[in-house]
Amino acid sequence: MPVRKILKQPDVRLRQMADAVTLFDEKLEELFEELEETMRAGPGGVGIAAPQIGESLRMIVVDCRASLRPCKNHGLLLMANPLVEEMDGESLGREGCLSVPDWVGMVPRAKTILVSYDDLHGQRQQIESIGFEARVIQHEVDHLEGVLFTDRVISTKTLVRRL
Repeated sequence: MPVRKILKQPDVRLRQMADAVTLFDEKLEELFEELEETMRAGPGGVGIAAPQIGESLRMIVVDCRASLRPCKNHGLLLMANPLVEEMDGESLGREGCLSVPDWVGMVPRAKTILVSYDDLHGQRQQIESIGFEARVIQHEVDHLEGVLFTDRVISTKTLVRRL
């Protein structure tokens, strides 16, 4: 599968609400593979959403296993139509994004979330996620709504350029 080009801000496609996944077939599996390969090719990528590669579909890939931030996680998550059902607590953490390269900022997120999603076969699943993995899922779900982490930074003073 090819590594796809990642859209960068200010591309207007990053600001559009993504469409629901309705067809669970071989093409969907191939798109998930392309998303995963593109995420892994990026610097420090632990998550990616389909709109970031120009596909207006409610699909995200999350994998925090190789992260330098220790966290309990579920391994590789391929999520179609993810929906954060419940949120608990709040944590402030530094975020960056493949679509906003070279910038990081402090963003408040829920510490614990309950998220439901469709798996590759269209079967509804539900998991509880905590810590860094929960942060990544929330970040990627935001992409499906046309929201970037820069929209959520607590202050532009916390938005800094990475060296």
